Amino acid sequence: MHPANPTAHSSDPDDFDLKDTNPKLGERWPSGGAYGGRGWMNGERYASTFDLVEQMSYLYVRVVKAKDLPPSSITASCDPYVEVKLGNYKGRTRHFEKKMNPEWNQVFAFSKERMQSLVLEVFVKDKEMVGRDDYLGRVVFDLNEVPTRVPPDSPLAPQWYRLEDRRGEGKVRGDIMLAVWMGTQADEAFPEAWHSDAASVYGEGALNIRSKVYVSPKLWYLRVNVIEAQDVVSNDRGRFPEVFVKVQVGNQVLRTKIHPTKTANPLWNEDLVFVVAEPFEEQVFLTIEDRVTPLKDDVLGKISLPLNIFEKRLDHRPVHSRWFNLEKFGFGVLEADRRRELQFSSRIHLRVCLEGGYHVLDESTMYISDQRPTARQLWKQPVGILEVGILGAQGLLPMKMKDGRGSTDAYCVAKYGQKWVRTRTILDTFNPKWNEQYTWEVYDPCTVITLGVFDNCNLRGGEKPNAANAARDSRIGKKMGELQLAVRFTTLSLANMIYVYGHPLLPKMHYLHPFTVNQVDSLRYQAMNIVAVRLGRAEPPLRKEVVEYMLDVDSHMWSMRRSKANFFRIMSLISGLFTMNNWFVDICQWRNPITSVLVHILFLILIWYPELILPTLFLYMFLIGLWNYRFRPRHPSHMDTKLSWAEAVHPDELDEEFDTFPTSKSHDIVRMRYDRLRGVAGRIQTVVGDIATQGERFQSLLSWRDPRATSLFIVFCLCAAVVLYATPFRAVALVAGLYYLRHPRFRSKLPSVPSNFFKRLTAQTDSLL
Repeated sequence: MHPANPTAHSSDPDDFDLKDTNPKLGERWPSGGAYGGRGWMNGERYASTFDLVEQMSYLYVRVVKAKDLPPSSITASCDPYVEVKLGNYKGRTRHFEKKMNPEWNQVFAFSKERMQSLVLEVFVKDKEMVGRDDYLGRVVFDLNEVPTRVPPDSPLAPQWYRLEDRRGEGKVRGDIMLAVWMGTQADEAFPEAWHSDAASVYGEGALNIRSKVYVSPKLWYLRVNVIEAQDVVSNDRGRFPEVFVKVQVGNQVLRTKIHPTKTANPLWNEDLVFVVAEPFEEQVFLTIEDRVTPLKDDVLGKISLPLNIFEKRLDHRPVHSRWFNLEKFGFGVLEADRRRELQFSSRIHLRVCLEGGYHVLDESTMYISDQRPTARQLWKQPVGILEVGILGAQGLLPMKMKDGRGSTDAYCVAKYGQKWVRTRTILDTFNPKWNEQYTWEVYDPCTVITLGVFDNCNLRGGEKPNAANAARDSRIGKKMGELQLAVRFTTLSLANMIYVYGHPLLPKMHYLHPFTVNQVDSLRYQAMNIVAVRLGRAEPPLRKEVVEYMLDVDSHMWSMRRSKANFFRIMSLISGLFTMNNWFVDICQWRNPITSVLVHILFLILIWYPELILPTLFLYMFLIGLWNYRFRPRHPSHMDTKLSWAEAVHPDELDEEFDTFPTSKSHDIVRMRYDRLRGVAGRIQTVVGDIATQGERFQSLLSWRDPRATSLFIVFCLCAAVVLYATPFRAVALVAGLYYLRHPRFRSKLPSVPSNFFKRLTAQTDSLL
């Protein structure tokens, strides 16, 4: 198909169809290199990597170091820096104070598409505190003489160049080591380079626009089994304590139940489960507390334990339990009492382990990308390789105001398993072109990769990512543009792939010792917070709002669009049953006499030879599958914009979905949305009530709530049991089948007797207030 037309897209804002495009993926270098003359490759050689994206050419300049620079006549020293100039684009290194032999080792990348000159100039300057910087020398390169390099070729070796004066009339004192070459975005220097596309961003802001790969921390479940305690003494010597144990790991706090009896030797045997991440930074802080009054708890003892002393368990076999002596809580304890504490103290019996046989869920189970257990020795071999080319986006909307006009600085984030990738930020454009390619190992084909596009609001740098006043990167979401991808999945072993389909999705510990639904929700929330905090501490940070959105933190929040989508998903499933029912009604009504006769013949054959029922059923499914092969999805089957109701969503519904929690909208908008929610909830309430009514009618058949109806039903059951015992099953099936397939002239338009009887059964509706 032809590439999507951006103009047509902008004129038709409701075009949400999935499009096939025809970008020039893995484009070859021109014969003889970028400018012809000094290329290292012939025209038949491909860019050996990044073959799923369009090739982008860059001029790379690596500024390594300088030596023997002349000192200033005023300060007798030198504060050198390097300025790299190509046309109107200028990049500069950091400067060093009072250093005659500086080392920078910085890389500059100039996009070939925006080159305005065939001459590259590299200036060495001396930074002056007051006035204009002093000029020390320069080196000039003709771009026609620049060699071309594409990995896996080794990096170009830098060379020393003697500096020349401003007019190029002679050499001056000083040498600079440089490497200049033409390359693509597959070059190793690309992620760390200063880009001419982002020439307006300096300082720490430049870190926030570079592409990066992040790795989620390794998460463990920490199971603390609180067994018992001994010699627990209340602060009030005249009473036995009402004791419970409180355990804190980082921000996670859980507590046992209060022991039902007042005793000095309480027994709980309760499991408390936490999420922790390697490297282990937190400690287990445990206290035994006494419930003195409903509003007052006294701490009777405490202990703090490092996580690395606990055993890592790979299966369900129990670990050894241990006794720990508790420290007295509080200050100002007399020395005599301290000596007595060392001889006699309360102690607690614990069984603590790090669970390596579980997969720690940090993302929604609907969009799970990784199902491996924590312990690496339990991992299976990968079944394939996933390669994703993030090409670009089209038709993005303005996300912020810059210089009195709308602007968007877009970057894309992709997450699969523990590996997160972030493309570089393309500044001030609604049609960014990233053309970056990434690879993941796949351990299960039934997993999901998540991609999101965001607007970078932290170009100045210096902001703490999780500070209260920090700018938040905006989500560029539904109805805000199109994302262009190239995806390739390579199977490593077909036999291994088929083997995977017959095994459970999650590790076996999830089935041997499952967590409750509430535990899973709570632990997932804690795991997501840990991942957000750890990735927010990277340099540059992957911000908390980005991590939370990618991990679907608001999946439990109300969304009108999602509710409609899920409703119509259910209806599409039920529609198959309705279709079968309508087909059966047509057979019974003899709408097509030939089909009805054939169905009667098939029915009689199956009654006479019941052993053919199952073979016929499976043969029909085989034939239906072959028939549906003609109608298989021609587009990627995992992409369906209409399923999500994104093309028909109301702007206010979309605004509600992107609203904060708690809401930040005005009272009138909140009231309107609340009334709308009440209306939708009322309809759902009615449907749920109808389902409950039908279930209660089935219950009332034998519950004697209606004695007459139950009497009739049990008498019918007795008669049916006698008849079915005395009559061959084949005869019963034959009579029942012929009755249901009878001709319309033998049918009545009134409801049947069983239907009338069932609708008259009682339900709890009449008792509902």
